[in-house]
Formats: sequence, structure tokens, C-alpha cells
Amino acid sequence: MSLRLSSLRARGGCPGKFYGSHRIRLYAQDKLYEESAFLAYYTHWSREEILQMSHQDRIKWCGEISKINGKINAASGQEERKNVFSI
Repeated sequence: MSLRLSSLRARGGCPGKFYGSHRIRLYAQDKLYEESAFLAYYTHWSREEILQMSHQDRIKWCGEISKINGKINAASGQEERKNVFSI
């Protein structure tokens, strides 16, 4: 069954929306760079290894590394920073 864009518009559908009520969301490129740089700095993983991870996995690893940094900073008397990497 093939639908034309004009028939989608006539039914009130959006031509860029083919998954029912779900829209495709793009992940912000600057956020991807931030997570990738953070993980590469602390883990020395390659760009390919980091980009092959799912978004959820990258965020989880960033959050765990941030917690470790927070504990180290607290132990050395440095001010604790807010963890910006959370799901």
C-alpha cells in the first residue's frame, strides 16, 4: 500500500511522521560531543568504541565517572559539582 504525501496531509497527518504518534527525535550533536569527549578523556576509549555505545550506555558511564570524581573531590576538600550526566 502506497500513500502519497497529499493523502497524509488530507487526513491530518504529518509527512515527516511515519511511526504513529511517535516522532523521530534527533540527539543534539553538541551533547554527543560533550559525552564523547568526557568518556575519551577519562577512559581513553577510541572514538569508534564510544560512538558504538547506545545513548543510555554513554550517559550511564558518564554518570558513574562523575560520581567517582565527586567522591575524589570531596575527599580532597574540593567543592562538589552537580552531576550533569543523568538519565
